[in-house]
Amino acid sequence: MKRLVVGAAALVAAGWTASAEAADLNYGQRAPYTVNQPLNAYSWAGPYLGANLGYEWGSIDNNPAKPSGFVGGVQAGYNFQNGPWVFGVEGDIQAAGADDTFAPWKFSNPWFGTLRGRAGYAFSNVLFYGTAGLAFGELRAQTFGWTESHTSAGWTAGIGAEVGLAPNWSAKLEYLYIDLSTSQFAITGVSNGYSASVVRAGVNYHF
Repeated sequence: MKRLVVGAAALVAAGWTASAEAADLNYGQRAPYTVNQPLNAYSWAGPYLGANLGYEWGSIDNNPAKPSGFVGGVQAGYNFQNGPWVFGVEGDIQAAGADDTFAPWKFSNPWFGTLRGRAGYAFSNVLFYGTAGLAFGELRAQTFGWTESHTSAGWTAGIGAEVGLAPNWSAKLEYLYIDLSTSQFAITGVSNGYSASVVRAGVNYHF
């Protein structure tokens, strides 16, 4: 968490610097998407597509295993803006290397995805936001050569900061908590679910 705070502070500081240096740039090329947007202010409105890389650490329900590992994926979304208020929706899909072994059982989370709403407040090209919505993904268990996988849904919530670096490019730092519902595993004899924290950095291209 200390690294998250330091990283967020650095990202925001870089954003303020970029904002000062880019004060004279014309951000009007995406103006058709905006609502009540001041002239020459940074616009967050419209569609975007990007990629991210981060780290995941979690725990298994009814088992001491604590999978962790790197994650990476892509995201896409759409923002609406009214003055400094920004609202939108974002979806992402992630490949994950999180796994851990306890006694004869190995648990892993090969992939997960989310579909979330976002709401935030922009200080020109610096956006702070909260996000929440649906999470889904795979929990895999292995023991003595046997493998069993279940895909389940759940929920996610988090916070983030995003900095506009240029009219069409932004960078973000984000924390998400993900909770996937339990499933009955035959090879463990109990219901196992998965919850995890994810910290990731990403870049977005705004159309």
